[in-house]
Amino acid sequence: MQKAYDTLSDKEKRAMYDQYGHAAFEQGAGGFGGGFGGAQGFDFSDIFSQMFGGGGGARQQSYQGADLQYAVEITLEEAAKGTRQRLNIPTYEECGVCHGSGAKPGTSASTCSTCHGSGTVHIRQAIFQMQQTCPSCHGSGKEIRDPCIKCRGEGRVKTAKTVEVNIPAGIDDGQRIRLSGEGEPGRNGAPSGDLYVVVHVKAHKIFERNGLDLHCELPVSFTTAALGGEVEVPTLEGKVKLTIPKETQTGRRMRVKGKGIKSLRSSATGDLYCHVLVETRSILPTARKSCWKSLKKSPPASTAAKLRAKNHFGTKLKTK
Repeated sequence: MQKAYDTLSDKEKRAMYDQYGHAAFEQGAGGFGGGFGGAQGFDFSDIFSQMFGGGGGARQQSYQGADLQYAVEITLEEAAKGTRQRLNIPTYEECGVCHGSGAKPGTSASTCSTCHGSGTVHIRQAIFQMQQTCPSCHGSGKEIRDPCIKCRGEGRVKTAKTVEVNIPAGIDDGQRIRLSGEGEPGRNGAPSGDLYVVVHVKAHKIFERNGLDLHCELPVSFTTAALGGEVEVPTLEGKVKLTIPKETQTGRRMRVKGKGIKSLRSSATGDLYCHVLVETRSILPTARKSCWKSLKKSPPASTAAKLRAKNHFGTKLKTK
């Protein structure tokens, strides 16, 4: 150990170690061979590894559990008001036969002969040395010669668990909710992964959502559209009354304030926009037909021009 400190205190030797690592002090390394203790029977790589935490001693690598993702489908009403659901999540749990050891009851795992219990192996290429997970024990540091029949040496078995998730009001289609620690359990004492719940909102038969706002078609009778009146409008909280101005035409958008979706992150609430659809009958009574025929006669030219300028849908588009 003293020779390692002597090497680190020498500026030239420390610079070589910083540049080439342990290989600078090993026998036969090109350009360094006659030098610093390799010929004296010292393995500096072991000394430096102990000083800087590189190895020595059997240890098991721990692995954090994998994250899981689960999709849940809710209605637009549930998305607007919030809901709570119980989910049945597939996962793993400790094997009840071997109690997580992976070995057949009455036997035990032995130290891995490849990595000698460290869980890692070192691969040397020229003057470089790399560390990777042991391919034999996959980082566990142990070999199971007689595996458990139930879990086949895994130490865990597939199962399912029930998780409750709180879906907040205002959540939108495609958004995720993270449940910390509800993923797959870790190995060798490592923490569990997380569970991500992806929310999908079903299509509604009446409303379409756009951010916090809702949109719907509002059928209005021809008489109400022409003379004005009051109609009932559906919302996610029940029906409300809406006043239709006279001479309302198809395509007019009417707002019902505060009847949209509540914001997920603030106190803001969207609006409901009703798009008027004026209904016309395909078959008219005989008396009404004669009435419409009489109205079909053109009014004076000046009056007709004023009506076209005021009410014609195409004219409105051109003047916007």
